[in-house]
Amino acid sequence: MALNDQTISLREGEELDGHAVDACLKAHLPNLTGTPAIRQFPGGASNLTYLLAYPDRELVLRRPPFGHKARSAHDMAREYRILDKLSRGFGYCPRPVLLCTDESVIGAQFYVMERLRGVILRKDLPPELGLDAEATTALCKSFIDRLVELHQVDYTALGLADLGRPEGYVKRQIDGWCERYTNAITPDAPAWETVMAWLRDKMPADSGHASLIHNDYRFDNVILDPANPTRITGVLDWELATLGDPLMDLGNCLAYWIEAGDPQPVQLTRRQPSNAPGMLTRAEMVAYYAERSGIAVGNFDFYYVQGLFRLAGIVQQIYYRYYHGQTRDPRFAPFIGMNALLEQMSLQAIGRSAL
Repeated sequence: MALNDQTISLREGEELDGHAVDACLKAHLPNLTGTPAIRQFPGGASNLTYLLAYPDRELVLRRPPFGHKARSAHDMAREYRILDKLSRGFGYCPRPVLLCTDESVIGAQFYVMERLRGVILRKDLPPELGLDAEATTALCKSFIDRLVELHQVDYTALGLADLGRPEGYVKRQIDGWCERYTNAITPDAPAWETVMAWLRDKMPADSGHASLIHNDYRFDNVILDPANPTRITGVLDWELATLGDPLMDLGNCLAYWIEAGDPQPVQLTRRQPSNAPGMLTRAEMVAYYAERSGIAVGNFDFYYVQGLFRLAGIVQQIYYRYYHGQTRDPRFAPFIGMNALLEQMSLQAIGRSAL
């Protein structure tokens, strides 16, 4: 149906060698027949995602971006392993079917998974969904419920206890993002020195809660049931998943959450319908998360500001590739302005904070 997530033609510079992929898949999936029609999913600014539409089966391929990549980023084998194990205990993951570590096939490692069909929200709520304010509130709570459910997964039982080190996670994140931001800085980028100093000064001790965390949880990474769009049936993009503090994960989520009362310049950065009538505010999201998870959140300012800084680091890493001509995707040209705005949002949040 029209509301299902749509694909686009392959973007220039992000073409996929369909013959090589098809040969690789058929060597490992003997029941695969026909020739795939290849399209690209438009969302995302990091790993690239393609639809391989065979006559009787739809598969999705994930590969790293072209150009400069952070040393520890875009590990296809790691993402495949997470999906393979997590899909056995968290019923919202796509099922992976093949990992290819032979970079000679398409110039990079990649993996293939089954396609999950449904609605993926972009900037605004599609009117066809027919969601009034009450239903939108239910959708927003469902969004948080899935995050809470993820944070309660028994990752040890699923064989994912070696995915990360929860102890010292907060400090490693702050130190790591300060280093990554500095390494990706361009002459036109803000310095973020005041924010980095504040984060180091206000850094809390470990919360005592260790969870499997998504690290990029937002509406365009979840799938809605077209027949009941308040119900989330899938969670995508596990590239950044690790073990850590669930409050950091919530802070990262809220960094994307532009609410209806935010200033107009902030509204211009909105990429999900978090301002729609019925959507919870950031404060309401934190309160609902605390209620559902049983985790005391206290003063949430640190987690929100670190989420904004981390988002700026991601934005700047992507802009670095654009600035140096390693990608020609025009979507990335305005990222430098987004970076500057995120710094201003962080400084304003620090100015209001009681920490």
